[in-house]
Amino acid sequence: MKIQVLGSGCRKCEHLAQNVEAALGEVDTDVTFEKVTDVDTILEMGVMITPALVIDGKVISKGKVPSVEELVELIEEE
Repeated sequence: MKIQVLGSGCRKCEHLAQNVEAALGEVDTDVTFEKVTDVDTILEMGVMITPALVIDGKVISKGKVPSVEELVELIEEE
């Protein structure tokens, strides 16, 4: 599984990245985690509002910061 946080590095983007890292500590899944800050790459993925969460190439959320609990559920569903 590949999880990406898309964002410019703003406070909400960093908060989402921290929540993802915390959620990964609670699941038993092999995951690659990446922060994407390149605006062109973010736009190519169809994202206009950050932060965004992408799991295996699918945009899961945009413009919000899901809680650690919500992220654990999303990761386990995928």
